[in-house]
Amino acid sequence: MEAAATAPVLSDSELAARLQQHGVRATAQRMRVARILLATPQHLFADQVAAAVRRSGAHVSKATIYNTLHLFVERGLVRQLAVGSLQACFDSNTGAHYHFQEEATGRLLDVPLPDVEFARLPEPPPGMEVAGIELVIRLRRK
Repeated sequence: MEAAATAPVLSDSELAARLQQHGVRATAQRMRVARILLATPQHLFADQVAAAVRRSGAHVSKATIYNTLHLFVERGLVRQLAVGSLQACFDSNTGAHYHFQEEATGRLLDVPLPDVEFARLPEPPPGMEVAGIELVIRLRRK
């Protein structure tokens, strides 16, 4: 998955403040994951986060990485996406948007809300309301 090329990279103090704003204690392990995933808008799978943490020289267990990612989702720091595979993808852009996904590579690209129009949605079942819409537009080479 690819990071946005023009997004500013956050410092450690900015990352720690962001964690604290979301009620997450900035432990060493959580900061390592935050440096990888939250420093710039991007889409990463858990194994990509784990590999990046290992490349940084840190020794963080896979369970800790998964627990941290799920805590970040629970606290609104990242969005968890289901994009057609058995793995979950974690999106550090939590603003409302949709996605393109390249079939050949799995790479995700953000699509701004105004670029998509829905003329009509079906009525939800009784007692239910629409909480959100996840849209992934799959792409392939011509």
